Amino acid sequence: MNDVAAHDLEAFRGRLRGLGFFRPGVPITLARAPGRLDVMGGIADYSGSLVLELPIREATCAAVQSGERDEGLEVISLSEEERRFAIDRPGFARLLNGDEAAARRTFEDDHESAWAAYVAGVAIVLHRHLGASFDHGLRIVIWSRVPEGKGVSSSAALEVAVMKALAAESGLSLTGPDLAHWCQFVENRVVGAPCGIMDQMTSALGRERELLALLCQPAIVRGFVPVPDAIGFWGVDSGLRHAVSGSDYTSVRTGAFMGLRILAELCGKRPERIDDRGVVHIDRPPWEGHLANIDPARFTAGLAEKLPEFLEGHEFLKRYGGTTDPVTRVVPDRVYAVRQPTAHPIHEHARVRRFAQLLEGPLDGAALHEMGALMKGSHASYSACGLGSEATDRLVALVEEAGPAAGLFGAKITGGGSGGTVAILGWADAEGAVRELASRYESETGRHATVFSGSSPGAEHVGVRRVTISKD
Repeated sequence: MNDVAAHDLEAFRGRLRGLGFFRPGVPITLARAPGRLDVMGGIADYSGSLVLELPIREATCAAVQSGERDEGLEVISLSEEERRFAIDRPGFARLLNGDEAAARRTFEDDHESAWAAYVAGVAIVLHRHLGASFDHGLRIVIWSRVPEGKGVSSSAALEVAVMKALAAESGLSLTGPDLAHWCQFVENRVVGAPCGIMDQMTSALGRERELLALLCQPAIVRGFVPVPDAIGFWGVDSGLRHAVSGSDYTSVRTGAFMGLRILAELCGKRPERIDDRGVVHIDRPPWEGHLANIDPARFTAGLAEKLPEFLEGHEFLKRYGGTTDPVTRVVPDRVYAVRQPTAHPIHEHARVRRFAQLLEGPLDGAALHEMGALMKGSHASYSACGLGSEATDRLVALVEEAGPAAGLFGAKITGGGSGGTVAILGWADAEGAVRELASRYESETGRHATVFSGSSPGAEHVGVRRVTISKD
């Protein structure tokens, strides 16, 4: 086991001893899953792009113990602040035996307990879809060092850690890809956040100091790209909270799927059916149903001009009926940007592929300059989609000001955008420059700028540990 992961689990076990929550002598299952730094790809994941993701040092640990038959679900979070959630046996049974939409409404109606949807959702999905039997209670403790709202995927780390531990506690063996798939299902269907799958795949499958090269069609692992010793990637938090459930991210995703639907119609592909969730189904869709498969030159030369820059939801629904996206819906009275959200994944896929090629070739100054330019293009495209922010722009500008003289070559907003963390590329010995610009940013803005440095393995490589707590 990796030293960082082993240290985290041992520290977690130590915290459990003094908690007085678990029954002494009864086995407890521990699991650990890291957050991730989105180096390239970001929001293009839901459009089928290649993405390059680095599992970070910070991780979430989960401990699960089976309770008595008459007990319900009890959860303690020891993360940024201690939080507790409890539901009795009848209420837990209703959650397990209802559908995901009903569970989502339950947590949406209780804002104080909304965080627990990520945990309870795992139990619901394991029970409903994988046959896990919870005819006993569950006691779960969460301890996370992945800060929330920073754009480094605290939600995926939470889901993956809990599912890894709870599946093992239930006697289920899930592969890494299956673990990621069902965690994304939890976030889409129970939590109600329209995320892609790159976060969960990185948290589940990631390798220390290697970039997961994932083709999101829907989740094809193209390999792992070792980060050369000569270079480094860092994340700097802007201090602006980020959430993929936010309206900007959702609107941009919806606009991209509206563009895909319009382009499919222009290719003569009409819906075979529209299901009861309003999702359009097209037989043999063009570009295999992914915007990322459209050639950028073809898009620029002939397709882009056929898309509206903006379109009202009711007008789109009247013409096209809906989109092929299973997790977002077009709101009739909302105006959506269409052209730029459609263009972004087409060009981002090309940028990511080139970035990966450069990363695997000779890394000299010219290569790093080009990689930095690709990151700059990605950052600008985010802003054009409406997902930029003054805070992340300032961090990127500080990196550009420092430049190669400080060993820094590029930076970009990450994940869902609209705040969160900026990813930075530089020579391996440039961490001092990164911390200096983070300090300068703090002085200018008054916002705390956490620096993410280092890496650690995903949940599949760490596995689970079985421990007990003594009466002492």
